[in-house]
Amino acid sequence: MTTTTGRDLPTAAENPSLVTACGRRIAVRCLRLAPADRPISRVTLDVGQDQGGEPGAWAALTAGEARALARLLLLHAGLAERGNGPVEPVEPSRQGVVSS
Repeated sequence: MTTTTGRDLPTAAENPSLVTACGRRIAVRCLRLAPADRPISRVTLDVGQDQGGEPGAWAALTAGEARALARLLLLHAGLAERGNGPVEPVEPSRQGVVSS
């Protein structure tokens, strides 16, 4: 199994996306809307179409939601690297996540 270290990951300035082993491109960007009364910033996650052309999905996350997702991804990456042992279900933390 090949593992990825932080040094291997692209920076946002270099390339805001990656291509998975199954060929899907996942793009991460910052979306800023600036209405005069209330500016809005979101982190967008765009999972592109699969190799067969089926459409992907996208999400617009608050900064707190993006951090919560990052924690879950890192947690599960660690579990995946440890092998085939039993995995306890993990409830996502709502701490710091604000719905809008």
